Amino acid sequence: MKTTLNPESTKTILTSLRMANAQFSRQYPGESGRRQPVHVIYGGAHLFKADTLKKLGAIAQRMMTTYLLEAETLAHKFQIEATIAEKLYARLLDKLTHEPIEDLRIDFEDGYGFRPDNEEDAHAVAAAEQTALAVTADTLPPFFGVRIKPLNEELAARSLRTLDLFLTTLIERTNGKLPANFILTLPKVVMAEQVAALSELCANLERQLDLAANSLQLELMIETPQALFNAKGEMMLHHLIAAANGRCRGVHFGAFDYTAACGITASYQDIRHPACDFARAVMQVGSAGTGVWLADGVTTTLPIEPHRGTELTSAQRSDNQTAIHRAWKLHYDNIRHSLQSGFYQSWDLHPAQLIPRYVATYAFFLEGLEAATERLRNFLNKAAQATTVGNVFDDAATGQGLLNYFVRAVYCGALEAIEVQSMTGLTMDELRSASFVKILQNRSK
Repeated sequence: MKTTLNPESTKTILTSLRMANAQFSRQYPGESGRRQPVHVIYGGAHLFKADTLKKLGAIAQRMMTTYLLEAETLAHKFQIEATIAEKLYARLLDKLTHEPIEDLRIDFEDGYGFRPDNEEDAHAVAAAEQTALAVTADTLPPFFGVRIKPLNEELAARSLRTLDLFLTTLIERTNGKLPANFILTLPKVVMAEQVAALSELCANLERQLDLAANSLQLELMIETPQALFNAKGEMMLHHLIAAANGRCRGVHFGAFDYTAACGITASYQDIRHPACDFARAVMQVGSAGTGVWLADGVTTTLPIEPHRGTELTSAQRSDNQTAIHRAWKLHYDNIRHSLQSGFYQSWDLHPAQLIPRYVATYAFFLEGLEAATERLRNFLNKAAQATTVGNVFDDAATGQGLLNYFVRAVYCGALEAIEVQSMTGLTMDELRSASFVKILQNRSK
């Protein structure tokens, strides 16, 4: 057949395009298929002990048995369909029994405060020693780490010294072993140079402590408008992620510092303020395709009983129940807002918040299960062809999104892998691959 283009010129164009495509793929690798925790709970470094996780889980279980005795109560208080509540209640009990906490951060920042240098030195060493005991006892959660102070002019030296003390002590006590999925959280990031400095320090620590390269991973906290856009009007998130030199695993949103920096008064600072929705949207655009996880902020109204003791009146017990259920519903609504916005992880500040945490997360996945199952099954059956289920039109990108939905549901405990395989026809290996394109390619051979 007759063509017009010279084969050599076409080859040159294709070679150039191949190089550009490879560069794009390196920069935007997409979802990794790794498990992302659905929450992170913070606690002051001065309070951390090897048995902290056990105590936090016990508090969550006590609060559930006290204030959420049955699935019917769960359905009523969180306004969840009864059939879903029944399934959810059993999985919530199992989660609080076997893995109440997925991610924990020892906090040397807001949850710790400002202390004399000798006191923070002592707490850094003590926290590391307690972490080493927990490593030996295998009592740490699947994800674990430390939040240091910001790397601003006033606190940078203090922050880096704390990190050095903690890691040096930890590695010494564990004979060179880091906890699984260990991560360092850097708060109040305003410029790429701060991230680059921490990345360089991590590289130095890895060499000096004989740790594997890039074993110290970073989370960056977006708490100021300057972390979203620089003075030139450029979107900052890409620059911040690049400055981490491959270490950036997640980006967390600090709603209250951010709204304060935007001039929003305390009465209106809320995680669901429109300014926060804007910030989250910018974070999504800036991180899309990079494989970097996003996490939302906190609910500051804590589920704490106003009356304590064993000799409470019926009115006091009623007050306690009302206060707990009100705080739970607020946290539940905030988590659902985060999930609907595409933020699959957010913060907890109190172990009693773990109950609405898993109720909201499990309900989110279970409520959309039937529609997602039908869409994914039809899409897989028709390979890469477009398909319509009801009035919903799907393409390949949507197929990847549907796969991510099931992967996340399995990792958090809302669904079991065997259920997903039965419903969708996905094998365990296909599910773990987290790549819809690879699944289609393998099935078309």
